[in-house]
Amino acid sequence: MGKARASNAFLQVGAIVVAILLTTLVLLAAKAPPLAAYANIVLGAVGSWDVAANVLVSWVPLLLATAGLLITFTAGLWNIGIEGQITLGAIFTTWMLRGLQTSGIDPSLIIPLSIVAGMAGGALWALLAGALKTFGGVNEIFGGLGLNFVASALNLWLIFGPWKRPGVASMSGTVPFAPSLWLPTISAQSRLSPAALLLALCAIVVVYMLLQGTHFGLRLKAVGKNPNAAYLLGVPTWQHMMTSFALCGIFAGLAGAVQVTSVYHRLIPSISSGYGYLGLMVAMLAGFRAALVAPVALFFAALNVGSIQLPIVLRQDSSLAGVLQGTLVLFVLLAQGLRQRLAGRG
Repeated sequence: MGKARASNAFLQVGAIVVAILLTTLVLLAAKAPPLAAYANIVLGAVGSWDVAANVLVSWVPLLLATAGLLITFTAGLWNIGIEGQITLGAIFTTWMLRGLQTSGIDPSLIIPLSIVAGMAGGALWALLAGALKTFGGVNEIFGGLGLNFVASALNLWLIFGPWKRPGVASMSGTVPFAPSLWLPTISAQSRLSPAALLLALCAIVVVYMLLQGTHFGLRLKAVGKNPNAAYLLGVPTWQHMMTSFALCGIFAGLAGAVQVTSVYHRLIPSISSGYGYLGLMVAMLAGFRAALVAPVALFFAALNVGSIQLPIVLRQDSSLAGVLQGTLVLFVLLAQGLRQRLAGRG
């Protein structure tokens, strides 16, 4: 057992080193000093309290999206449609805020109602992907991608159509909501909301407990491992698949609601900010283990925020962070595959 753990740790560290070396080669090809680039990414992520707070702002929706994805991954499902579910969560949140902002209801009630609406929107969109998979025989990857495009188109139509700014349709999004309809932040200049941070932390704890300590989690694992065998043993397979989609959609919709009420305070064209796709990488790099998701997501959020310094200081594209993220996931997965092959030979 000790040798197996040591071998696994060696392969994981080796994968990270290879990913960093590959990124370094990309920097050298771009005629950028690698050490300076890495130093600027670090300073851009933790160089001051303000940038560290921005990392946490990015961490919250990423953690929420990944928490939801762990549920569908456990059921053996690739919920690629999570991007659309985040978008629908933001749309439903905006719809509720627009409908209640002039109703005279106390803002302290409007905000939670709008967040619940966002969770419902994400769940409904996820259930649609689940229905296509379960009853229509459409692979969840293709169904999810199609629904992502529909969600994006719906979002743009609302921004440039029914919800456009008076007299003009703007790429900056809808009219910002009044500050009374924003989630409270740590300061007037910050976008970091303690309430949103608490929601994200609670989400990953709930998912961990759900998957590790409940009968439902055990059944969900059985469905993910072998749905036919699970069905023969009396597990209602399709019901568990649909439930996993709904739960993931709830967390995705919550991420969209946070984007509207805490970060942008309006609906914008790129409201999902790619957190769904990034959540897929976080889940894979964490080995689909809820206990590792929070630190891995924090690392990815720091890379995203820190890479903003590259075009400012070194005149390099900030997409370098994406290169590092992608290579990290690729080589860690390769290391896991190599470990399994070596274990099989042993």
